[in-house]
Amino acid sequence: MRTTRLLTAVEAHAEGEPGRVITGGLPHIPGESVFAKMQYMQANHDDIRLLMLREPRGNPGLCCNAIVPPCHPTADMGFIIMEQTEYPPMSGSNAICVTTVLLETGILPMQEPFTDLTLEAPAGLIRVRATCKDGKVTSVTFRNVPAFAVHLDAQIDVPGLGPVTVDIAWGGMFFVLAQAAALGVSLDPDNGGEILRISEAIRHAAAEQLPVAHPDNPAISGPTITNLWGSPTDPATHGRGAITLSTGPYDPTNPQAASGILDRSPCGTGTCAKMAVLHARDLLKPGQDYVNAGPLGTTFTGRILEETTVGPYPAIIPTLTGQGWIYGTSQYMLDPTDPFPTGYTVGDIW
Repeated sequence: MRTTRLLTAVEAHAEGEPGRVITGGLPHIPGESVFAKMQYMQANHDDIRLLMLREPRGNPGLCCNAIVPPCHPTADMGFIIMEQTEYPPMSGSNAICVTTVLLETGILPMQEPFTDLTLEAPAGLIRVRATCKDGKVTSVTFRNVPAFAVHLDAQIDVPGLGPVTVDIAWGGMFFVLAQAAALGVSLDPDNGGEILRISEAIRHAAAEQLPVAHPDNPAISGPTITNLWGSPTDPATHGRGAITLSTGPYDPTNPQAASGILDRSPCGTGTCAKMAVLHARDLLKPGQDYVNAGPLGTTFTGRILEETTVGPYPAIIPTLTGQGWIYGTSQYMLDPTDPFPTGYTVGDIW
């Protein structure tokens, strides 16, 4: 077999959201922080993201992670998150997948009943406690970066929808949040097409009319992702959401052609952003759980550990709990004559 690249990966999902973890074959990625490594990879090795996430090796709903050496002296491992259109600074489902892969494959030693470790994400240090039994990671709880609301009840003008009331919040990514019922949108996963169309229109309008940047790292801007939220349908939960990940550029002149996909999980950073909004409205207190459901009915459980500030914004330090499962191992090759060295997208599913 002829190949110009050989990447080894472990396939995993967290509460339904697939998060492929590259464990071997990456080039040297320099940088004095994992954020700097992420920027270097984006500028110099974005072909790896495209190769792994697009067809024929990937699909629209897939995320991918590159395991890299950490830069912070207290971190055990670093990871770079790759999605279809961006490199998110943080992702809860991907952090859970990475933790599960690191421990269940033996890359990092597992201790039962608990393994404590620190991951360095581009957004910062993530403290993790994995509950382990019989060689299996049965639960992952991580202390996320501080989350905060930037705008509450802000009004934007969305072409095709008119005035829409939104919140803008950071939970590891910048989200624009809107209440689905106020838009007349069902959060049933079978309604994914309408959820996608409306979410992408709101995201595009919010990015133009309410641009934001992180006070501690202005290179992180947004909002880049939408969270349509609603009331719970299960008495064991406190809320539910539909988080939309873009899979291609958005054309405001043709909103019906918006490309994207629903996060299959409840979205860890989206749950943290929602908790920050609830806390800012005095609806969620430190020590209270917030159980958030995704489109598959799976849940993440968030909790506010303490209050803090980020720049001028009141903020919370949240934890998030969920579970990941490994479902395969793979080796990916690139034949030097392959006509699609960075994969491809086709409009029937993209």
